[in-house]
Amino acid sequence: MRRIVLLALLSLILPLQPALADISDAAEDIQDAIWQETGRASYYAARLQGRHTANGERYDQSELTAAHPSLAFGTRVCVTNLYNGRETVVRINDRGPFVGNRIIDLSRQAALDLGMIQRGVARVRLSLCDEENS
Repeated sequence: MRRIVLLALLSLILPLQPALADISDAAEDIQDAIWQETGRASYYAARLQGRHTANGERYDQSELTAAHPSLAFGTRVCVTNLYNGRETVVRINDRGPFVGNRIIDLSRQAALDLGMIQRGVARVRLSLCDEENS
């Protein structure tokens, strides 16, 4: 009897397996779309120009790149300066920041785009960028 019930349940569940995988993928997409982080951003010192980043590239202050403690290398992040509303898109290519309560370390060009050069730090919101924003 148990075998018959088990086979009946399997015959109901197995056809749903591809649909369940699609639901799982859709849930991941939604989670990525709503991921946000808010905190303080800083930018790299000029003396770091040309040094290797954690992914092996050389830091170029004229590129739109950034350091984040955990996002995958190559991830594109939309950064919004919460003081003035200015936005830019950066690509994660380094680890950090390793100072205080900061959530991202930006290239000089990204800091210029956000209007934060004079202050040196800014309160920002990070979100994952879709392909259209990149």
